[in-house]
Amino acid sequence: MDIINPSGKQTLAVSTELFGRKLTLEVNRVGFRSTASVLVTYGDTIVLGSVVVGKKPVVQDFFPLTIDYEEKFYAAGKISGSKFIKREGKPADEAVLVGRLIDRPIRPLFPKGYRQEVQVVTTVLSMDPGFRPDVIAMLAASSTLMLSGTPFDGPIAGLRIGRINGEFKAFLTPEERGKSTLDLVVACKDGKVMMVEAGADEVPEAMIIEAMHWAVKNVQPMLDLQRELVEKVQPEAQEYKLVLPDEEIQTRVDAWTNGKLGDVRGNVIDRQNKVTELKDQMNAELALELGEGETEEEKIADYTERLQGEYEQAFDLAVHHEVRRGIIEEGVRPDGRRLTEVRPLSSQVGILPRVHGSSLFTRGLTQAMNIVTLAPLSFAQIVDTMEVTDGKRRYMHHYNAPSYTVGETGRMGSPGRREIGHGYLAERALTPVLPSEEDFPYAIRSVTEIMSQNGSTSMAATCSSCMALMDAGVPLKRPVSGVAMGLMMDVPAGTEITADDVEKSYVLTDLMDAEDFAGDMDFKVTGTTEGVTALQMDMKVHGLPVEILEKAIAQSHEGRMFILEHMLSVIPEPRAELSPYAPRIEKIMVEVDKIGTIIGKGGETINKITAETGAQVDIDDSGLVTVSGTKAGAIDRAVEWIKGLIEEPEVGKVYDGTVAALKDFGAFVTILPGIDGMLHISQISDKRIDKIGDVLKEGQKVKVKLTAIDDRGRLSLTMRGIEQ
Repeated sequence: MDIINPSGKQTLAVSTELFGRKLTLEVNRVGFRSTASVLVTYGDTIVLGSVVVGKKPVVQDFFPLTIDYEEKFYAAGKISGSKFIKREGKPADEAVLVGRLIDRPIRPLFPKGYRQEVQVVTTVLSMDPGFRPDVIAMLAASSTLMLSGTPFDGPIAGLRIGRINGEFKAFLTPEERGKSTLDLVVACKDGKVMMVEAGADEVPEAMIIEAMHWAVKNVQPMLDLQRELVEKVQPEAQEYKLVLPDEEIQTRVDAWTNGKLGDVRGNVIDRQNKVTELKDQMNAELALELGEGETEEEKIADYTERLQGEYEQAFDLAVHHEVRRGIIEEGVRPDGRRLTEVRPLSSQVGILPRVHGSSLFTRGLTQAMNIVTLAPLSFAQIVDTMEVTDGKRRYMHHYNAPSYTVGETGRMGSPGRREIGHGYLAERALTPVLPSEEDFPYAIRSVTEIMSQNGSTSMAATCSSCMALMDAGVPLKRPVSGVAMGLMMDVPAGTEITADDVEKSYVLTDLMDAEDFAGDMDFKVTGTTEGVTALQMDMKVHGLPVEILEKAIAQSHEGRMFILEHMLSVIPEPRAELSPYAPRIEKIMVEVDKIGTIIGKGGETINKITAETGAQVDIDDSGLVTVSGTKAGAIDRAVEWIKGLIEEPEVGKVYDGTVAALKDFGAFVTILPGIDGMLHISQISDKRIDKIGDVLKEGQKVKVKLTAIDDRGRLSLTMRGIEQ
């Protein structure tokens, strides 16, 4: 039965088969008042995509696009594990990251100068536990925009890919994701790549390239289905105006800057000062020429109010054009570097005396300080999301970049989407080389404090984090370095880029801000000498062939190795000893059925151990018991206590026992926590004893040997022949 749509529009749906499941796009069933809405169904996963477009252009200098990914616990049949808050509120970092994942391939496909406010919301209504719903949400966002009437140059679609038994596979189950050495998301547009993000277990660069080719081929049914929906719906195009620099103004500024901008190369700060001086000089000349008024002051005031903003915008564009021209025509970058050259490097470790590990990584004008803190495993972060309940994050990387790092004022507050994304990228970069919990039973928090920004701060965060972890004595499998790459294409604006344009692509190693603003791609890659551990690639053009991305990945390897060599010159290997201020941790593996013995009734035993020794005891469901503290004596006492709790009585072994109770026929002696044996009066001495109380008292310490355990588990003890 069709849903009654108040507007009279008929429910429409299109479907196709995708990797063995039915994929359906449906419109006019829900979301009547949004500009456009689409229900996407794949398996048991249903995602609603909705878009609302503002009525008037917003007066600001950027495109006001927001894309949100809404997790709903009910979609997975769950209630939040939080004890206090059950309603969805502030999105978890995981949801923020998916929102960024969807935003990055979509944003470049709107024309420059488009200023209508556009809000896209993707809401997961039902979640098939067999696969992650993120790329289905990406499909919902794209298909909704295709029906919105906006100048969106889509469609796009993405796949999350793993590698199982030597073959690529999309829509992996949680079990398969745990086994895969690759976790790659590729967003595509008709044979071109729009965005790449990956976490990997030191995989070769060639495997990344192969996976991108696989994605481009297999994503096509999702693109074709969106076009089929557009053909059925026939959405009406909305009128809009682009806010672009006036061509006459741009021509005038280009003429004024001609021959002047070539002289501003060199040191970044000097270059910035020279650019500012040129801009001020241009404004001063044009104010007297174009400003209206009788006096010089009146002309300057009029120019400043009416014209300065547009002329400065045109000036900035002229600077970007000069950056591109210098790189493409002369092979020279704004700071004078060669295309493959990394900025000057300098680093230190152990710079903060009381922390567990620290480093300062400086590359050109970009600088990152990293601080590592170690704690017992109980300090791991609990991850409570729609997809995961009671999950734990043992390694956490947090990234902070206040406004002063770019020389500006700004509000201090909680981290934004950019900070969360940069921190996650650096976290993924190091996770594959961390030691196991069994080998290194610590929770690890790595915090990057950006001190100065001029491009590639996420890669500076990766490098500084690696060195701080080594300074903290974390036994990494191998050190990790990272580098950001850029790209300039020598093709006219708006020209479709093909695989034949590889020779027209200019790849830049160690991207800086001026090149990022003027370039066509931002590509970050991290890894070890053995392979890639993380990757993030964003396009500013409408898609690039895999062949051009292959060239960038190949060049990035040389840059990574150069930076890694510098890092190892500062700290060649993890320190052999932990900081004296870090907690010491001892680990014990116990049988799972012994966990209850250590905890005791209502936690009585474990609380007693903690209170009497001063050590902290944590127990994992796997049977891993960790004992931590800052004093070795406290840890030793707690470990001895726990070993006593789990030790099995051994016939023939001599124990230090405590007399627990006296009877006429002998005494019960505690030889292990909770385990008593019977010491018969005849086994106390070679001499005859008439009364037990004459030789033993309750609480007395005695040495006893375990002589037998009967079929009912009763223990027989002796003191005869045992030196007391």
